[in-house]
Amino acid sequence: MAKWLHSTWFGRLRRRGWALQGIVRALRLFVPMTRDVVLRRYAPVPWSAFGWMGLALAYLVMPFDLIPDVILLTGWLDDAVIVGWLLTRVDRRLEEYRAWKEEVP
Repeated sequence: MAKWLHSTWFGRLRRRGWALQGIVRALRLFVPMTRDVVLRRYAPVPWSAFGWMGLALAYLVMPFDLIPDVILLTGWLDDAVIVGWLLTRVDRRLEEYRAWKEEVP
């Protein structure tokens, strides 16, 4: 049973590696993008990226959850899944900024 569970979960994580990369990329780019927008170095403000990030932060700090955090592992797991999904949306909205950042020296 444990061997099956181990192979199933790690197999799913490997197949969803793109999502984990998107989450990391969104977290790494969001703060520099915000700085560039505030300093007016990057003109097309990606309001949807700010909206998705705001939703992710709000979901983390709100006392209302899809599954309450008092249900230990399951409550934290739903937070990770939902916030991770929202951060993949942030990453998609930062594609133009990523291209702009590669062009600027």
